[in-house]
Amino acid sequence: MATFQLQRTAPLPLDEAWRRLTTWPRHGDVVPMTRVTVTTPPPTGEGTLFVARTGLGPLSFDDPMEVTVWRPPAGDSPGLCRLEKRGRLVTGWAEIEVRPGPGGRARVVWREDIRVRFLPAFGDAALARAGRHVFGRAVNRLLRRA
Repeated sequence: MATFQLQRTAPLPLDEAWRRLTTWPRHGDVVPMTRVTVTTPPPTGEGTLFVARTGLGPLSFDDPMEVTVWRPPAGDSPGLCRLEKRGRLVTGWAEIEVRPGPGGRARVVWREDIRVRFLPAFGDAALARAGRHVFGRAVNRLLRRA
């Protein structure tokens, strides 16, 4: 499995950073060639299911996920969301943590452990670098856009 972590600080209240990062369809707006569909009724919580469909035409794949931990931030208490990836091609997990940062800003930590079936273990380092790049850009965009 390829494991990576990234951190960002944003001039946002905790609840707004959390909202921007956990409104799942927004991820499709910032990750190239991806559309996200939530398949369970709102509100988001443990058990919420959604699918990220990535690619073009026949070269697309689904990345179904389930929210297994849902603890939104409250006051100065950090928030934590854990996603389990349940696809045939992509498996693993992701965690989004939003906590108080310096100067009243929100500190975001994104951790991910991803496995792509049929990708040999020697490809894990490249997959982690690519994941850090793609998700780093996505987190930046999600935090910037209201």
